[in-house]
Amino acid sequence: MQYFNFNAFNPYTNFSAIWNEGQRNDQDQTDRAGFCYPSIWNENSKNALPRVFNPWAGLSGILCEQDQTDQEQASDPWFGLMDALSYWTDAVQRSILFMDIMRERGNVYMDHAADDQPPVLIFDYEIIMNGKELVPPSNYQLARIIPPEDTKIIPGKRPVIIVDPRAGHGPGIGGSKRDSEIGMALKAGHPVYFVLFSTFPVPGQTIAAMEQSLVQFIEEVGRRHPKSPKPSVTGNCQAGWALVMLSANRPGTTGPIVLNGSPLSYWAGIEGKDTLRYLGGILGGTWINAFLSDLGAGIFDGANLVLNFELMNWSNTFWKKQYNVYAMADTERERYLQFERWWNGFFHLSKEEIVFIINNLFIGNKLEKRGVRLHEDELLDLRAIKDPVVVFCSDGDNITPTQQALNWIVNVWESTGEIKRRQQVIVYVLHKRIGHLGIFVSGKVAKKEHKEIIGSYDMIEYLPPGLYEMVFEKEQASPESPPEYLVRFEERRLENILELNDEMLTEEENFPLAAAVSDRNYSLYETYVSPFVKMAVPPIVADGLRLLHPLRVTRLGFSDINPFLSCLEILAPIVQAYRCPVAPDNPFLEIEKAFSYHISETLDLLNTCRAQRYEALFKMFYDRFSPLHYFFPEMRKNGTMCIKERIESRRARREFKKADRARWMRAMTEGGFVEGLVRVILSISTAEGGLNRDEFQMFEEIARKHSRLRRITAPAFRRIARKQARILQTDKYWAVRTLSDLLPAPEDREEVLRICRSVFPEEGLSTAKEMLAFLSKGGAIIAA
Repeated sequence: MQYFNFNAFNPYTNFSAIWNEGQRNDQDQTDRAGFCYPSIWNENSKNALPRVFNPWAGLSGILCEQDQTDQEQASDPWFGLMDALSYWTDAVQRSILFMDIMRERGNVYMDHAADDQPPVLIFDYEIIMNGKELVPPSNYQLARIIPPEDTKIIPGKRPVIIVDPRAGHGPGIGGSKRDSEIGMALKAGHPVYFVLFSTFPVPGQTIAAMEQSLVQFIEEVGRRHPKSPKPSVTGNCQAGWALVMLSANRPGTTGPIVLNGSPLSYWAGIEGKDTLRYLGGILGGTWINAFLSDLGAGIFDGANLVLNFELMNWSNTFWKKQYNVYAMADTERERYLQFERWWNGFFHLSKEEIVFIINNLFIGNKLEKRGVRLHEDELLDLRAIKDPVVVFCSDGDNITPTQQALNWIVNVWESTGEIKRRQQVIVYVLHKRIGHLGIFVSGKVAKKEHKEIIGSYDMIEYLPPGLYEMVFEKEQASPESPPEYLVRFEERRLENILELNDEMLTEEENFPLAAAVSDRNYSLYETYVSPFVKMAVPPIVADGLRLLHPLRVTRLGFSDINPFLSCLEILAPIVQAYRCPVAPDNPFLEIEKAFSYHISETLDLLNTCRAQRYEALFKMFYDRFSPLHYFFPEMRKNGTMCIKERIESRRARREFKKADRARWMRAMTEGGFVEGLVRVILSISTAEGGLNRDEFQMFEEIARKHSRLRRITAPAFRRIARKQARILQTDKYWAVRTLSDLLPAPEDREEVLRICRSVFPEEGLSTAKEMLAFLSKGGAIIAA
């Protein structure tokens, strides 16, 4: 049978071929999305994708692209009808199962809310401190994670505290599966504590009260583990800036702090890409959050934050997430409902908290500029942080772009040298493609990045002051065995962070005007509007308005309280018992997938257009030529004051630099065998531009057994290491020349060289080998 060639009249034929080639080169977008909704877009649908743009492709693909066997089947008049009947049966069954899953989602939401929205942890825990009983009170709680029976906690191991964010959702996402931050810490033998919070804040709760609760929690963990190093504290997302403020306000309170996907430089981003930062300026600033808080009788509804997240990705919110459940209704039920239980748990903030956050951070960007006043008598200076900082971020994160996670380092410290002079250790871990939620929930990320970060806590405290990137080198004994990673800390400079930004950072010059407009609007609202809103909205009205939030209405509408859905509870088990799934190569299923892909791409296009419109509006209102500048003459005065402050700051930094160099030059001859050994070890390890964790562990093992080293406590040893590192950074030539003052006895020099050869084997370490030879030439340098 001769088939009519529709492609002869198809203007998209060549484009379809190009599109197919592009699709073969596309990477899977699931990981970039943040939470791994299983990807079905590329399964059995490569030939279907061009049909998005080809009105004839669905028919011509069936008629014209069949091989001889397919043509024989197509000649059967019942062939197409059977495919259609099979697809229609499957589609109806999937629709019933999908609607039943949506009904169960609503029930899960109601049950979770009725149970006061407990954390979604899969680990058992016990509450050991309640923030409501502290002074000042807060809605935070400290929980001890009870290890599973197959997990052994190693005595003396550093405690780990994990803090989840209050950003609309509830706590527990960092421990919602075994392969998670909590799971990796328990597996490594660390005692683990988790900071929880309740749905509603304490009336009038402030960020300062939250910070004081966290301090008391950390102190309590320290009291429970007196023989262990200081606790390491991990802050996920918005909990990161809370930890940074705590460390700046109370230096030395914790061990290493880990910031996972945490924004700290709120004006930063890539032009044309990171448009969420413009939203506050377009809405006029903080007044809108204050207004919503007044509508909640002093409570800011966390559902507003969740809705904001959802509106950032139209295709996922309005189509992909639901379509994936519909397309795989047989297997997606449990995973989807488990995630939605957390996603639909809305947690609230007080008006004081949300106004502080928006004013000082997201619009004001005052944290990196030493403008945040946590307590009335002091401004926070991030240069005061003494604890090592680990920043984990991803290029695929559209909530906390890499620039917002890292640019604060550039803005707080003038140079890489100043980081060293301040004796600060900063390590960043850069993932290439994982999305924001993937940083916390991805099992692959947990088993690689989180596992290695946790395993490197002790080494990070021994790193010489400076900026480092944590680099992973994969080592796998066999294809069947799980991969292991060799971790290196490679020294970086501030210029490496700047390379991740646009060529010009002048776009950030528009944000101070947006902050000034926000302050003015907020002042006007609080003076003339807020009193009337508060009088018109008593608590009972606020409760009713919360129930009418779109996210709650859509959950409650698809639940058992809707009588029209009662039949689904009967139909769904029947459908499952007589399930007839369609064949994967059914042509109508391919058309469905192509149609779904087209909808998704259309929503992505509309979302991109909306984001570009936001960016254009922001620049129109707030760029340097905006007429708004005439209404804010204080901006020019502030600019003049900033120039004077920069001049004074540079003068103070020059004086600090001179004093710092003189201090360490005087310290070069102080010490004995231990100081000399540590200085030699550090000079060799830093010669190759990076530090190896295996080398550190080897030296740690030797130190535990060596008669002259094991008597030194771990805190004292860390202080010696930091001191010798700064001496080497100040002047390495004289640091080596003065080793003769620390190691005057020949037997001490021989012992040092013996230990060095144990820690640094000659194989594959050419630079270290040359350094050993240089130091061992009859003690030429040591004895000079």
